[in-house]
Amino acid sequence: MRDYEGLSRKHFNQQAAVYDEKNTVYYSREGKISCRNIAEYLRDKEWSSLLDVGCGTGWLIDLLRKERMADYHGLDLAENMIEVAVSKNIPDAQFVVGKADELPYDNDRFDVVTCSQSFHHYPNQNKAMAEAYRVLKKGGLYILSDTGIGGVGAWLDNHIFFKLAPGGDCYTQNRKSIAKRMQRAGFTVIDCVQLQGMIYRVIGKK
Repeated sequence: MRDYEGLSRKHFNQQAAVYDEKNTVYYSREGKISCRNIAEYLRDKEWSSLLDVGCGTGWLIDLLRKERMADYHGLDLAENMIEVAVSKNIPDAQFVVGKADELPYDNDRFDVVTCSQSFHHYPNQNKAMAEAYRVLKKGGLYILSDTGIGGVGAWLDNHIFFKLAPGGDCYTQNRKSIAKRMQRAGFTVIDCVQLQGMIYRVIGKK
């Protein structure tokens, strides 16, 4: 099996130093679109603890912390991304290097788990989603925003292009497929929308 995690780690470690300032498709444009949308959605919700899986440079947590004091945690596979996140000295935020399918947190720990623009890099997507479910409190929200397609385009990406791409892209899917995957993981899907272009947001409630 191709080492998608190793490729992703290398890809994002190389980007870390300039990721925030590079507002392009290759760097952070899609990530910022997803993060801003997540922040807007959470603005009027009640929550006090949040885990951002695939947090990168901590961009979402930094954005959220400017508006709300809470218990923030971020996890990312790329150690250079975590170094940048830590260097921001965001109050009430802790960042760790780790894997989405092996979260180092207790059961029923968070009110919200977010995942923006990283799910298509996960080779073990069902396990990653199960882990998000495990660490969420009853009634907690899993907010997943990513870029993906279905149909012939997805088949070509998943079976041909991603087998050759150097960035660790693993498996693309559209919002309807993500919603079905969430339901199989035990979530009740409460939101499933297209945001911009191929960027979508799906929200599951535990």
